[in-house]
Amino acid sequence: MENLEVQLIERIRPLKLMLMDVDGTLSEGRLDYNAQWVESKSFDVRDGFGIHLAQTCGLQLGIVTGRKSAIVSQRAKELSIEIVYQARFDKAEVLPEVMALTGLKADEIAYVGDDLFDLPLLLRVGFAACPADAHDEVRKRVHFVSQRRGGRGAVREVIELILKGQGRWEAILDQFCNNKP
Repeated sequence: MENLEVQLIERIRPLKLMLMDVDGTLSEGRLDYNAQWVESKSFDVRDGFGIHLAQTCGLQLGIVTGRKSAIVSQRAKELSIEIVYQARFDKAEVLPEVMALTGLKADEIAYVGDDLFDLPLLLRVGFAACPADAHDEVRKRVHFVSQRRGGRGAVREVIELILKGQGRWEAILDQFCNNKP
């Protein structure tokens, strides 16, 4: 926590929910299809474990994506993510819905996204983050740019930053160091 800027910590402390984009954030942003046009995506297990750690600390997670995909529905179910918005091209429209659903204010919500479609939501939440390979205009406008690429641990990095900024990381490390996961 000693390396986190004071302003960043002040943005992180009130967070209770982190929303995430999928393509380019939770996945690499590639759309792979087989000969029958069945879609596939790759997800990083480190991001999945980070989501689990966040949930055990009481941080809620949600997905907001412009595309609709059965793969996303299955991954959300596998990770026990109940807040899922798919086929939402105008992502800023989701924020009032999420706030009404959860009773949270915008400054209690984080969002991680990578492209121009994400900017309207990134600019309205309390904490905005993006992967290292996000669009240049996104990287210029967020509070935090991860060192990792989308689909390659960026979500995990943001989660760890939040948990450290909220003073929860040491307890997690203590559990694993003392063999009590």
